[in-house]
Amino acid sequence: MNAYALPGELRAALDRELARHPAHDLADAAARLTERYRAGAATGGVHLRGEADVAAYAAVRMPATYAATAAALRRAAVPGFLPRSHLDAGGGTGAAVWAAATTWPSIEEVTVVERDPHAIGLGRRLARASPALSGATWRRASVRPGLDRPAADLVTMAYALGELPPEDRPGAVRWLAADAAMVVVVEPGTPSGYATIAAAREILAGRGMTIVAPCPHDGPCPIRQGEDWCHFSVRLSRSALHRRVKAGTLGFEDERFSYVAATTSRWPRAGGRVVRHPRSRKGMVSLRVCTDEEAVRDVTVSRRQGGLYRLARDTGWGDSWPRAGDGGDVS
Repeated sequence: MNAYALPGELRAALDRELARHPAHDLADAAARLTERYRAGAATGGVHLRGEADVAAYAAVRMPATYAATAAALRRAAVPGFLPRSHLDAGGGTGAAVWAAATTWPSIEEVTVVERDPHAIGLGRRLARASPALSGATWRRASVRPGLDRPAADLVTMAYALGELPPEDRPGAVRWLAADAAMVVVVEPGTPSGYATIAAAREILAGRGMTIVAPCPHDGPCPIRQGEDWCHFSVRLSRSALHRRVKAGTLGFEDERFSYVAATTSRWPRAGGRVVRHPRSRKGMVSLRVCTDEEAVRDVTVSRRQGGLYRLARDTGWGDSWPRAGDGGDVS
């Protein structure tokens, strides 16, 4: 599994900001933050309570949010879509705008909506390290229906929709989709995170948008909630400070996430999506694939299938898979 790492400019800027705080203070704040997130997971709510919390969040969660969002955007990057404007809702310290700028250098106008002033302050300082993001507009506000917003080619909300009260989420999704060419929502890869994504997907599809990722179709999700959940995994590199703050020893960690990407145009999309880690054994690869037939199928590819077998060996969890007739005929 290839590891995602923060862009060099962001990593250096973040290191400078975090150097203002003793590592043990960051570790203590990170532990308190984790407990508050767990306690408030069911109802949402404000979790950041000052500069120490924001710094701890940036140290331990910004790399994971960046990696998950970058992975989702890469899979949503359909040929021909070159956004020039980006609106990020609930943007925190800016992980999603960094991920979008890396995915689409075509982006020229960036707006971040965030309710926490300390997160805005840190995010703005970090963005100054990037020529593409130094001119971004940071607006202090809570996402809600009726809030003024610019039209944008790309609209994202990463790890923030599930923090809203459940009754406010449908209106927030409709607000995201207004005047947007593509909407991408990312949540933790947990059953509750997937449920939040599934509900957002239903609203986006109901507005006539095309689901381009991860789903290869616009129909009902074939995964039954309560029995399984659609999620993916991305590996991210840990810095030395990241390891100290999280009391970790490994140079990497794996972040699980759920996401949906929808567009107003009928852009090309994958024939199928691999929804579990492929299993390899001698001369054979087994894949679980969500197909454009609105079903989840177990696919087995053997060495006898030549090019398809070589493709299967190089395919990972979350990657696209060809439809039958496009090189995807399988046993």
